[in-house]
Amino acid sequence: MKESFLSELTEGERLALPFLFDFWAHPHQLPPEGDWRCWAILGGRGAGKTRAGAEWVRSMVEGPRPLDAGRARRLALVGETIDQVREVMVFGDSGILNCSPPDRRPSWNATRRCLVWPNGAEAMAFSAHDPEALRGPQFDGAWVDELAKWRNAQATWDMLQFGLRLGDDPRVCATTTPRNVAVLKRLLDLPSTVVTRAPTEANRAYLAEAFLAEVRARYAGSRLGLQELDGVLLDEADGALWSREMLDACRAGRLPEFDRIVVAVDPPAGAGAGSDACGIVVAGVVRSGPPEEWRAVVLEDASVQGASPLGWAKAAAQSYDRWKADRVVAEVNQGGAMVKTVLAQVDPMLPVTAVHASRSKAARAEPVAALYEQGRVAHVAGMEALEAQMCLMTPEGFEGGGSPDRVDALVWALSELMLGAKAPPRVRSL
Repeated sequence: MKESFLSELTEGERLALPFLFDFWAHPHQLPPEGDWRCWAILGGRGAGKTRAGAEWVRSMVEGPRPLDAGRARRLALVGETIDQVREVMVFGDSGILNCSPPDRRPSWNATRRCLVWPNGAEAMAFSAHDPEALRGPQFDGAWVDELAKWRNAQATWDMLQFGLRLGDDPRVCATTTPRNVAVLKRLLDLPSTVVTRAPTEANRAYLAEAFLAEVRARYAGSRLGLQELDGVLLDEADGALWSREMLDACRAGRLPEFDRIVVAVDPPAGAGAGSDACGIVVAGVVRSGPPEEWRAVVLEDASVQGASPLGWAKAAAQSYDRWKADRVVAEVNQGGAMVKTVLAQVDPMLPVTAVHASRSKAARAEPVAALYEQGRVAHVAGMEALEAQMCLMTPEGFEGGGSPDRVDALVWALSELMLGAKAPPRVRSL
């Protein structure tokens, strides 16, 4: 039937078909019927939210013919930063320019930060970092992207609402992965808001199977997976990657025989009483069965505050000896070769793996937090200082004072044991 349908199309109709979004769209990507002020699209990563937002903008500004007027003449495009508006909403693979047919494609005026359509409609770019830029301009429509991750979300949203005063029915399309933030919860509670939701798998035809298999294996059933893959808004007051309830549920009982034990070290940038602590965390893993069945136990938080390089190196070596560990894993962003050198001064035979952080602390912590949500990590008693830091680590970063040194060491330890190379197990006793 599909081949018959395509064979009956004229050449012009075949050329136009890729740009007829109503024909290709998933149900969650099409605007709801009825009278609404804001259409909120909540979806997992890769669920097609950006394409839906870009196509909604097209539906607002385009008329029946390229030079005909549409429903809207002046729109706002609002993202977390101007760069994200430009690179995702405008020029992205699913952005406005790539979704537009050649005879209706707008041009980008970099000086004005503005898209201009052949029919004269315009869409101005704004950053959530500068809410005051929305004071003054007026619009008859707006597309806002990733509202739930804006740092100045409420102020920016409020300024936008005052500017939506043109035309008979100004509307907003808000595309976002849900997070437990006040501005999004208030928006969803409004009677004038309509919501569509979709998991990542809804758009699986356009996603790599390896990506879907990997993220589901790592995050399925976890809070992060529900939020980032299933598009579910979770009611976590502080938005932290770890909660007290989660940590209370992961207390270790009798210690098993471990296949591998590591000591992870997160050296401080300085030394002395005013410096950050040196994070030192010991963890072991039981690697029975396939990797998704491995279990880890955090055995000790041996972090030291205000120690000299030689002092924290001795503390790490003592932990290595105390637990008969297999390896020391040390972050070398601070000090580079010095870190390995000072550890070698304490014990020349100490096996050290140097690791370098190429992503943010929060990004490195997220897959480790998923292990906890899957029930694959336990803690022995005496982790109060470490757990206090864990409950202050959010997807946006650390909300406490100073550096999350203990959490960093924990992340390096569990990443090495659970998320790194699949080394063959070597059963050993304590």
